[in-house]
Amino acid sequence: MLKIMDQMITFKRIIKRRSTEQFSGVPYVMTLLNCLLSAWYGLPFVSPNNLLVSTINGTGAAIELVYVMIFLIFAMKKEKGKILGLLTLVLAIFAIVAFVSLFALHGKGRKLFCGIAATVFSIIMYGSPLTIMRMVIKTKSVEFMPFFLSLFVFLCGTSWFVFGLLGKDPFVAIPNGFGCGLGTVQLILYAIYRNNKGQTQKGATSESLEMEKSTSKPHQEKPLNKHPSHDEQV
Repeated sequence: MLKIMDQMITFKRIIKRRSTEQFSGVPYVMTLLNCLLSAWYGLPFVSPNNLLVSTINGTGAAIELVYVMIFLIFAMKKEKGKILGLLTLVLAIFAIVAFVSLFALHGKGRKLFCGIAATVFSIIMYGSPLTIMRMVIKTKSVEFMPFFLSLFVFLCGTSWFVFGLLGKDPFVAIPNGFGCGLGTVQLILYAIYRNNKGQTQKGATSESLEMEKSTSKPHQEKPLNKHPSHDEQV
């Protein structure tokens, strides 16, 4: 929930500028899948005594679905098609997991199947910002990796990791331990490149403006010699 609440900052910017800019929609769709699977895993007939997991992630899934819809509204055509395709895949995966666990499995087998599915896709969710981290290293700018996003990934992963350890639930502890580590790496990257926020893009913009000015200058024509020279007169 900490991570989802932090995403409000990003979506305020998207709505204000009416553009998703260079923000990736993949983390939001993968977070939706993670919330759906974790909420399903926490249901009493799947995993007893995990109702808190189900309640929090069910609320998170509803909020995340709103974020994905907003992203689709303001995304470019190419990005919109990509996210729609990924969203369809995510909903299909959740439907398959729910169907199999309901009608083909029972007892410990059901809990094991749903737990493994939730673990795998939780790790994928935490790994989805790797593309943003690569862009940060490449551009040496943290403009599209906000500080609070990195902080809440760390806090969310750490809190659920501790919760999983206390409850002796590996399906909660393992993926969130991975998230804790990844959040730490993001915070380290932010500390390294925090002073370069937006500078790369500004530099590229000013450079392109200078090139545009230089190319738009008319070529100076050689002045015509109106008066004939002494040799020409002779």
